[in-house]
Amino acid sequence: MTTLDRPALAPLTAHTPSRRLHRPLLVTTAGMAALAVFSLCATTFDDRLLLGESVWLKPLKFGIAMALYCGTLAWLVSFPHRGQRLTWWMGTVFAATSVVDVGFIVVQAARGTFSHFNTQHDAVNTIGQWVFMTGVPGLFLANLVIAVTLSWQRVTDRPTSLAIRAGLGIAVFGMALGYTMGFSGEQQTTDAYGHPVRLGAGHTFISGQPAVRDGLDGMPVTHWSTAGGDMRIAHFAGLHGIQLLIVAAIVLARLAPSVPWLRPERTRTRLIGVLALAYTGLVALLLWQALRGQAVTHPDRETLTALSLVAAITALGIGTVYALNPRRRQVAAGKP
Repeated sequence: MTTLDRPALAPLTAHTPSRRLHRPLLVTTAGMAALAVFSLCATTFDDRLLLGESVWLKPLKFGIAMALYCGTLAWLVSFPHRGQRLTWWMGTVFAATSVVDVGFIVVQAARGTFSHFNTQHDAVNTIGQWVFMTGVPGLFLANLVIAVTLSWQRVTDRPTSLAIRAGLGIAVFGMALGYTMGFSGEQQTTDAYGHPVRLGAGHTFISGQPAVRDGLDGMPVTHWSTAGGDMRIAHFAGLHGIQLLIVAAIVLARLAPSVPWLRPERTRTRLIGVLALAYTGLVALLLWQALRGQAVTHPDRETLTALSLVAAITALGIGTVYALNPRRRQVAAGKP
């Protein structure tokens, strides 16, 4: 087997003295996982509702999402790279800000009221909204600095390095999509005790923008809207594309010994590039669909056409990578 043919998994699995997982992010990951378990249990004995869903559903979803993302960042910044001190501090900022922001979500859930876009003037909410206004940009900027620092250098084998760079870029975009919810317009609703609450915005876009848009009809488990365009879907997909791309890189490397055309590192890198472009197209499609006020469960002809186009381009890209594969050309020419 030549150097070209050998799958390079060692950098992913090797444990060296110079490589240590980011402890603040690991602690945050464990804390978020514990929060998710607590929130799941709380939904069974606390029957209070906000917009038709348990008051503990949002802490549950944020706990799962932040556990995944903080765990991924802890793994990423452990690779030896230039600017490691900077990424360590940015990881610490991300971890601390995550705890503060999600902590406020938990406090508001316990109080039976809204954490996002809440315009009530009580002291707890006023302080919490100020925390959000300063904390969310902190999360975004810390993530952006880590993404930029890692994007111009190779930290592991080529396919995984590309998955990291592309995934971080998509994650930054996905995180930025959260700001679009602020333009959805005001809503008038009630808290878990029936008290009126005015929300400065929401996550659902519906044609005509009625006074109440969130919580009208929701999907099972996620409660993503089936009545209009829910921006949380594109936001979620963007944030977690990095995990899918890294898993894809690892799976391709595992398959390489038994699938000859996947053995060249260049081929697997090109495949990750195709998958990254396809996933970016999918996130853009979800964004476009939400902004048009269209539920993800009710795509129209334009949406289905765009989805078919993304699928066709992806298939063409994979076919092109296969056609350019040096192993396939060698076999076709009768060479060993």
